Amino acid sequence: MKWTRLTIKTSVEAEDIIISEMYELGLQGTQIEDHVPLSAWEKEQMFVDILPETEPDDGRALLHFFVEVAGENDATPKEQGFTVNGISDAEDNSYSYVSGENVVSDLEGLKAAMEEKLAWIASFMDIGEGVIEVGETEDKDWANSWKEFFKPFDIDDLRIVPTWCEEEPAKGHTVLRLDPGSAFGTGMHETTQLCIREIKAAVKGSEKILDVGTGSGILGIAALLFGAGSVTGTDLDLCARGAVQDNLAHNHITEDRFRLIIGNVINDEEIRSEVRKQAREGYDIVVANILAEVLVSLTPVAAGFVKEGGLYITSGILEGKEDMVADACKKAGLSVLAVRTLGEWKCVVARREL
Repeated sequence: MKWTRLTIKTSVEAEDIIISEMYELGLQGTQIEDHVPLSAWEKEQMFVDILPETEPDDGRALLHFFVEVAGENDATPKEQGFTVNGISDAEDNSYSYVSGENVVSDLEGLKAAMEEKLAWIASFMDIGEGVIEVGETEDKDWANSWKEFFKPFDIDDLRIVPTWCEEEPAKGHTVLRLDPGSAFGTGMHETTQLCIREIKAAVKGSEKILDVGTGSGILGIAALLFGAGSVTGTDLDLCARGAVQDNLAHNHITEDRFRLIIGNVINDEEIRSEVRKQAREGYDIVVANILAEVLVSLTPVAAGFVKEGGLYITSGILEGKEDMVADACKKAGLSVLAVRTLGEWKCVVARREL
């Protein structure tokens, strides 16, 4: 469906107070568009594969609010008795133009109320242009629109190809066909690439792999394509089950080679027991592409799954946090072999000595 978009041209400094005041008018859910560089914390929390291209921060910002304009036959918010924060129009004249479903019957009245709020804020701080533009969103499938940005790409001689792409890769490439679904990564993130390179270097043939936080199954499937014997994957998200099954089928890998366990391996003994059953003598490679703080909690448990001489490959580690993961490895009885870098991200590789 199409939504009406109300865009306020303002300054970064005024973003928070404007959003707060627009909320008082009933506008909820804001899309912020500015050029403020992402902080290290924000990058770590996003942990996404496709980052937007950014321009130098010029202090300007766009705040987008989306509403549905009611038709002539629709009941208006006023007729339905909508209020702001439970306070009625009769009590303090702070009537909301927007219903709880973001429906507005008086678009011009709403725009005028927004302009009044902006004028008040501008009386005590710089709000930039402070103008409102009204437009419409595209009528498109937003749930799948991200797919246009996910193109085939290479990690050395491994070619990652979206399942909806018909491209035939060049000779000499190993092909991994991937549909990450709506919940998991595409493999483009630096941390995934770091893990895949370490897995490829370690796989000689028939290894047992444990992939903690498997998501779409990309790391485990890559390991199988490189020649590993079997994979056990764990994940907290039930969506992983369908994603892994689909991606195994896309790569013509039978499900008996990839055992998926849904649950928390860190604090659930039943899940840990299931993981142990899949490799009684331990795993040749344990890989975890999560976040540094989670890895610190995971490592004492994961180290127990690594067989003697086996490797523990970790990533999802933002620059500056590699030492905390390396220290966790050492405390768990592992020897740190290497710390790899790609962009702002690190990969710590450790081994359980014979």
